Amino acid sequence: MPNDAKSLTDFAEEGEAIQEITLMSRQLGRTRTERDVLRAQVKELEADLDQAEVRGRLFTQLAGHTYKPPTWLTRKPKKSSGVVCTILSDTHFDEVVRPEEINFKNEYNRKIAVERLQRYFQKVVLLTTNYITGIKYEGCVLFLGGDIFSGDIHEELSETNEDTMLASVIFWTEQIAAGINLLAEHFDYVHVPCVVGNHGRRTRKPRHKLRAKDNFDWFLSKTLEQRFIENKKVTFDVAAGADLMVDVQDTTYLLTHGDQAKGGGGIGGIWPPLMRMVARKRNNTDFDYMVLGHFHQLIMAPSSGFLLNGSLKGYDEYAAIGNFAFEAPQQALWINVPEKGVLWQTAVLVDD
Repeated sequence: MPNDAKSLTDFAEEGEAIQEITLMSRQLGRTRTERDVLRAQVKELEADLDQAEVRGRLFTQLAGHTYKPPTWLTRKPKKSSGVVCTILSDTHFDEVVRPEEINFKNEYNRKIAVERLQRYFQKVVLLTTNYITGIKYEGCVLFLGGDIFSGDIHEELSETNEDTMLASVIFWTEQIAAGINLLAEHFDYVHVPCVVGNHGRRTRKPRHKLRAKDNFDWFLSKTLEQRFIENKKVTFDVAAGADLMVDVQDTTYLLTHGDQAKGGGGIGGIWPPLMRMVARKRNNTDFDYMVLGHFHQLIMAPSSGFLLNGSLKGYDEYAAIGNFAFEAPQQALWINVPEKGVLWQTAVLVDD
């Protein structure tokens, strides 16, 4: 009996030991699992920190440049000199306009937009070098007037756009850079003042604070600026706010997108809002001409103080449903000369 009792006791102790070992094994397994999870989380945090550092360096690099006006724009101009001026705005890249929805008056997609953009840059060179004589060009000013992208500010746009916003920025940076290179091949200097539009903003509702830096138009402009940082012929001035003052020889332009002007549907059309906007802007600053887009109408009225750009996109569903008059896809082009300002002006038609 004592031997049997001792055996039972031994068995009991062994069972308790096995339970303890099993429990410790389970705890060790849980600890290892927790350790592996923590290691994975640490790796994710390290990756996030690396990405944040990269993004931080990128945005610091993009935003860190201080603007110095190019000397060729502000030096005393010669009487026979002039500066080619043109504005690229309201391109609404990667928006899709289906012809069957607008009685086949227009069609727009990435392929068509690339063709129109190429024609635009080619015609700026062609018109100014082959059709105007007696003026020695000191350079070219390419105003970037905003609404470069279709954007995601409306649900219908985010559902029908041809690509995502970031992918659009990457693609169209290359296309616009090619156009700037073409201008730089034909003119001694190219200056690119830039403002943002309303379609490039990241929020559905417009905001007044951080209007520029929270906008994909700004990101595109700063990316292009970095692209040409080593090219001494090409300079940029990217606005931190809604407006930008641009001196061209002895003429001062105020560049803005145009969405600040309200109205335009009544008697007189867009003229009364634009005239009010010119007057209000002149209450705060002095300029000769206001350069803007937004309304997709080409109205070059230097005697009234403004140059309103058309659209590369052209007629769309919004215009059709709103019963607006048809307007061909076009952009503004003019020559600035000393003492007179806007001397010669024309539309750059991009559909043929």
